Amino acid sequence: MEFVQKYGIYGLGFFAQSLFGARLIVQLLLSEKKGKVVSPTIFWQLSLMASFLFLIYGIIRNDLVIIIGQTLSYLIYIRNLQLKNDWVKFPLIIRVIIFALPVLALGWIVMGSENKLQDIFSNSDLSHPIIAIGAVGQLMLNLRFIYQWYYSEKHSDSILPLGFWVISSVASVMILAYASYRLDPVLLVAQGMGIFVYLRNIVIHFKARAKTVN
Repeated sequence: MEFVQKYGIYGLGFFAQSLFGARLIVQLLLSEKKGKVVSPTIFWQLSLMASFLFLIYGIIRNDLVIIIGQTLSYLIYIRNLQLKNDWVKFPLIIRVIIFALPVLALGWIVMGSENKLQDIFSNSDLSHPIIAIGAVGQLMLNLRFIYQWYYSEKHSDSILPLGFWVISSVASVMILAYASYRLDPVLLVAQGMGIFVYLRNIVIHFKARAKTVN
């Protein structure tokens, strides 16, 4: 039973990361096709689904780094859908549910078990150098969306700018170090694949800029 439970949890994590991976693959393919970095609607739709599932994974794993990260980025995904004028296309009841999901999940941490908060904080000793690196890396992965959000608001459009991919690349290396310490196969696979997409988008960005200059 413990074996099934353990790998069921990993299955949830891998499924969430597969959605994160799918959003990057679709975004990269569309960017390659257009010859410039694009921000498609499906990127943000998949982000929302994956973020909620990975938040649940982080709660089950008592991983404060993941919990903080997914909570911060969730609303930014919604805002990007608003900027693309796609949020209003969701039925009202679906929009209410989407807003409520992370609140319910976090409420479960506080109300669901007396020891849950204690387990999360005891499992997340930020004084440990590697855990601190993981926390900073995860914070950077979410700050990149704050940066992306600011950039998009400034241009009144959903955009994935160069700085977004640079921050992603640096943060990915930091989280890979953290995942190696935690022996977390989900994070190892996700960031190992993600860093390739991040670097490739940087290349596409500079190619598109070179064409503009010429």
